[in-house]
Amino acid sequence: MATNSNIEWTEMTWNPVTGCSKISAGCKNCYAEKMAKRLKAMGMERYENGFSVTLQPDLLTVPFHWREPRIVFVNSMSDLFHEKVPLNYIKQVFETMVSCPQHTFQILTKRSKRLREVATKLHWTSNIWMGVSVEDARVVRRITDLKHVPAAVRFLSCEPLIGPLDDLQLEDLQWVIVGGESGPGSRLMKPEWVKSIFRQCRKARIPFFFKQWGGVRKDLSGRELYGRTYDNMPKIEKIKIQSKSFEFINTQ
Repeated sequence: MATNSNIEWTEMTWNPVTGCSKISAGCKNCYAEKMAKRLKAMGMERYENGFSVTLQPDLLTVPFHWREPRIVFVNSMSDLFHEKVPLNYIKQVFETMVSCPQHTFQILTKRSKRLREVATKLHWTSNIWMGVSVEDARVVRRITDLKHVPAAVRFLSCEPLIGPLDDLQLEDLQWVIVGGESGPGSRLMKPEWVKSIFRQCRKARIPFFFKQWGGVRKDLSGRELYGRTYDNMPKIEKIKIQSKSFEFINTQ
């Protein structure tokens, strides 16, 4: 399953795995879990297992059929490094990404320990970006794990940001995304938390992407900081972006 995405920092989602399980506080109001339940109720075959981890091998070759270069979020409905995803299957996902250098693939995980353990067994090319979710100070260890991964672009997703992150170790990272939680029961993101990360990124000369303030109605709270939007991303070489307007920054 591959679909155009409303996620502000990507263009498409590609889900060769669906389903996941909660691992930290950032998972409390998981949007993917809620969506999987709705899709199961609608009778969608791919979600007959609900939010249980399910491999979707027939989708492994989908990126080969995209004519134009895309920016692709891998497994928006799962975590590629979930313990129930076999290493051989992860390798197959990587084989597809390596074989499609025209596309830029963005992978995000909360399971940084497993990522670090298997990273040397995977083929990392410059079109594969690797990120970890860091929602508060309790999980900053994920950053250390990420720095052992030989990805050309290593990034942080501080979303949902549910606590201050005033002393991030940003060396050897290339991008930071910040966003508040949205939807019913969403937790507060304080402006000073966002501004602190923004200042740290400016000092370290790292692209900063502000996704949203969040809240029950994220469309009402918007995504402006200091009176403007921040859509900064690492520079992507040799591709033409078709559908969204990003501000690319060469971090080399």
